[in-house]
Amino acid sequence: MSLVDSKTRRSTIAERLRIQGEASIVELAATFGTSEMTIRRDLDLLEAEGLARRARGGAISVQSRSFEPPILLRAAQSSDAKRSIGAAAAAMLRENETVFLDVGTTTHEMAKAIPADLPITAITSSLLIAMELSTKPAVKTIVTGGVIRQGEMSLIGPRAQFSFADLNFDALFMGVAGISDDKGLTEYNLDDADVKRAAIANGRRVIVLADESKIGRVALVTFAPIHSVDVLITDAAPHHPGVRHIREQDVDVLHVVSQEKEPH
Repeated sequence: MSLVDSKTRRSTIAERLRIQGEASIVELAATFGTSEMTIRRDLDLLEAEGLARRARGGAISVQSRSFEPPILLRAAQSSDAKRSIGAAAAAMLRENETVFLDVGTTTHEMAKAIPADLPITAITSSLLIAMELSTKPAVKTIVTGGVIRQGEMSLIGPRAQFSFADLNFDALFMGVAGISDDKGLTEYNLDDADVKRAAIANGRRVIVLADESKIGRVALVTFAPIHSVDVLITDAAPHHPGVRHIREQDVDVLHVVSQEKEPH
């Protein structure tokens, strides 16, 4: 393989580690159609460059699972996919439903896509989403209590959690830092995870909104198992290994195509 191809392969491996947090030698060899020895050399070079950390059978990311990119940076990442996912989620809404919109950049896109004349009741622990919904006359918006988490504009703490004690909703639209078949739904921040757990307990259906970069990613804390999810909305292809494994656990998957992935 040429030097350029080797560089491209290592760059792709580094990006996969950044997104998913880990990768096995066997998996990488199959993905790139090369030998396991070649992958081992790639991982050795990436470790020497400070882009990976070798682990048994593969490598892990040098980035902590608790590292949360700033919300403005997350909003800019996979923005077309998030808009498509958000629009598909908004299209699932029906008149007079009561729904919970979780904190997140993709659920924010969903809020933008909700028709202004659709009569629903929307509960949220995101001040950004609440502000968006306030522009839609037919939407009755309920904001949970709690302490504002600086930067994220989410509401956290005991008051936020207790808000769900007597609230029941038809559907919960959940944002995640990562979703995988073995670790379930994961989040960067412990406080946000606690609020998500409280919300899930009172939702009739759980719909997860996750672009391809979230599939297989594992963040700091697991807040719900895969079997708690009814529907996953994603731009990841049906043959994506992570999606296939999630579907095998009886989760319905709705695939969307973002503009950046549309065939030309």
